[in-house]
Amino acid sequence: MSRYLGTPQYSHGSTEKLGILVTNLGTPDAPETGPLRRYLREFLWDPRVVEAPRPLWWLILNGVILRTRPSRSAEAYRAVWTDAGSPLLTCARDQAAGLKARLAPRLSGPVEVALGMRYGNPSIPSALRQLHALNVTRLLVLPLYPQYSASTVGSTFDAVGAELMRWRWVPDFRFVARYHDEPGYIAALAASIREHWAQHGRGEHLLMSFHGVPRRYLDAGDPYHCQCHKTARLVAEQLGLEDGSWTTTFQSRFGREEWLKPYTDETVKALGRKGLKRIDVICPGFSADCLETIEEIAQENADFFHEAGGETLSYIPCLNIRDDHLDFLAELTLQHLQGWPETGPAPDAEQLRAESAARNSRAEKMIAAREAGELG
Repeated sequence: MSRYLGTPQYSHGSTEKLGILVTNLGTPDAPETGPLRRYLREFLWDPRVVEAPRPLWWLILNGVILRTRPSRSAEAYRAVWTDAGSPLLTCARDQAAGLKARLAPRLSGPVEVALGMRYGNPSIPSALRQLHALNVTRLLVLPLYPQYSASTVGSTFDAVGAELMRWRWVPDFRFVARYHDEPGYIAALAASIREHWAQHGRGEHLLMSFHGVPRRYLDAGDPYHCQCHKTARLVAEQLGLEDGSWTTTFQSRFGREEWLKPYTDETVKALGRKGLKRIDVICPGFSADCLETIEEIAQENADFFHEAGGETLSYIPCLNIRDDHLDFLAELTLQHLQGWPETGPAPDAEQLRAESAARNSRAEKMIAAREAGELG
């Protein structure tokens, strides 16, 4: 039996389609120990995430981490879980739907949008097979990570490639690797901060907190650190912030080795000890609110700030399904689709009728000419 995935009931006259695969990190199926263990095993075993010798890391992961961390993580997930499920998954579904709604009227052909998570469900392979079943032959992958890191965007590319290696007919393929300095993205971030200040007041200092990675990844050539700083600088410039009124920090470190600095939690505590009473925190590296923003920043770091003498840590939500965010993602997608058939002007109904009448007229003339020749 062939190892390649074929196209069911393929026919040469079938309509080829454009597909968009929207991806994000992922989430456990439920805020319980069992699902968390499965999720963390898949996540932490990825060599893009933890760059360590496999035999040694297998012993640490299975002998220590997966015996203790799932129960603690389950408790944290329960604190952010909603009736609709994981906040990240719920938002990602809405983002995919919003993207399709904005793209469909601006494309001249059908477009299919599927959601795939790098870890957990719905998986990237399942989303790709969904698009495959719909006869998608042109594929754009849109990972919702503004800044490139091998541990996120690179890992997504690996997962997509591993699935496509199993396809008999590989689609035309494009991949969005980063959008950290795109004007529409920066404008949406700045607008969200302004609106938050208008509604809730402005703190004495703004932290822009990004997810951290080990320092050695930067030393090995990963551009993530530089792209985070560029995002923060562009947002500060658009807001007209003075030097010293804002800081770029990195959160969510794991293990004992050095990660990117300054650390968010240590910075929050230091600002509290300095006597600041209110600070604002935004997480520009996350496209949707999740455990790391809701529980770690808005709850845990808010407690750190209060314990250090501060009064209020005001968390500014991620862009989520803001109109300006989804509008930007649609524009970014269209930018990367340029040159494919669907990006041509979409004909209106009157144009379609005129083209059909012209084809019929040409056909009638050809038949008449042929008959006249045969009769002569």
